[in-house]
Amino acid sequence: MKYYVDLNSDIGEGFGSYKMGLDEEIMKCVTSVNVACGWHAGDPLIMDKTIKFAKEHNVEIGAHPGYPDLLGFGRRKMDISPEEARAYMLYQLGALEGFAKANGVKIQHMKLHGGFYNSAAVEPKLADAVLDGIEQFDKNIIVMILSGSYMAKEAKRRGLRVAEEVFADRGYNEDGTLVNRKLPGAFVKDPEEAIARVIKMVKTKKVTAVNGKEIDIEADSICVHGDNPKAIEFVEKIRRSLIESGIEVQSLNKFIK
Repeated sequence: MKYYVDLNSDIGEGFGSYKMGLDEEIMKCVTSVNVACGWHAGDPLIMDKTIKFAKEHNVEIGAHPGYPDLLGFGRRKMDISPEEARAYMLYQLGALEGFAKANGVKIQHMKLHGGFYNSAAVEPKLADAVLDGIEQFDKNIIVMILSGSYMAKEAKRRGLRVAEEVFADRGYNEDGTLVNRKLPGAFVKDPEEAIARVIKMVKTKKVTAVNGKEIDIEADSICVHGDNPKAIEFVEKIRRSLIESGIEVQSLNKFIK
């Protein structure tokens, strides 16, 4: 049996004179990148530059829309209506599309950021609104979302292309949601344990939740981070380990139908 998985990372998350993350370094390790679209991070110059970097490294690009919350880096929950959710996503997706077109590339996928991602994964009205926008904008764009979530299931029901995402360094609750960052078990700190977990997720479609129970999971794409040199080393090791385990690391466009 053949196994395929994508490695994705959030990039372009600086703002003005402020830089965040080792974007060029992480692009050498991953197959897809999620580019901040200016609301939780990023700005027009960074968006343009980031797409140029991705094109140079032959890495597929995705839009990474967030809440309009620069101060909170888009991680805080906001009370927004379905109409706002659809418009927020479309506005940022459209902005990135302009830079993609100018650089001769296409947007492969859309992945929400932070609080927007977490809310839309479990709140049907928000998820439906975001999916309505994707259908109106471009049905071929892959929806990257939390594995097993309402939004993933609904997108598949609609016939959209879906990449179910897992996290190498995050803990899971029994219902498949991520453990709150403020709670014990939110992060997997041992690199070897994290690598073993992602290989298990890809090959067996199982993960051990924070309460010790085995739960079902689909792993089309693994989210990794490149915010410091040690993180880059970790991603390089994950990629090597996946390949050594017989798992092909490819961009989503090559295996998501």
